[in-house]
Amino acid sequence: MKAWHFLRADKRLGYNDGRLVRVGHTFKTDEKPRMCQSGFHASVNIMDALNYAPGPIICRVELSGDIIKGDAKCVASERTVIAMADVTNVLHEFACWSAERALKRVDNPDPRSVAAIEAKRKWLRGEITTTQLDAAWNAAWNAAGSAAGSAARDAASAAWNAAWNAAWSAAGSAARDAASAAWNAAWNAASAAGNAASAARDAAWDAERRAQSRKLTKMVKETL
Repeated sequence: MKAWHFLRADKRLGYNDGRLVRVGHTFKTDEKPRMCQSGFHASVNIMDALNYAPGPIICRVELSGDIIKGDAKCVASERTVIAMADVTNVLHEFACWSAERALKRVDNPDPRSVAAIEAKRKWLRGEITTTQLDAAWNAAWNAAGSAAGSAARDAASAAWNAAWNAAWSAAGSAARDAASAAWNAAWNAASAAGNAASAARDAAWDAERRAQSRKLTKMVKETL
């Protein structure tokens, strides 16, 4: 079965393994696969894979041999890398996209949050310095703090936190910040349902996560 898996920037296996991952190579184990304990993991849904990402290297993989399927990831006795790419900039751009969707659900979004997303895009294009990006990020943080005390706390703070994550400085982890921005955007979508029934809020969350999965999959496939 095909799935997604993220690696650290050095393209080596984690958990004190350290072997270099290469396209076309198959890793195998004689141990019985056990979720979170032994075997080679991956996720069918790219957003699930992002939530576990230790770094910005994404792999399209084929799981084979003994396979155990879970809700958010699978584990197998064999994993072959079909394609691999450094998607650092893709993840930054995806974080911006997610944050913009969240801000659209807020009435009169704070200009500092909107500016922070644009600053991140300018930074990606090399038009502003890291120092200038940090200033925009600090402003977005202040906007998120203001939202936390507002009457529309749940929806607004989730949206502005998404913007804050999207604008995280160059020193931050692209995978972590993309995952956080996306999670806050989904939370914002659910919160925007207000006093709707729990089923409606869950549906809003699920719809946003599906949209995120489609978008990130498309962006990543363009780099592979």
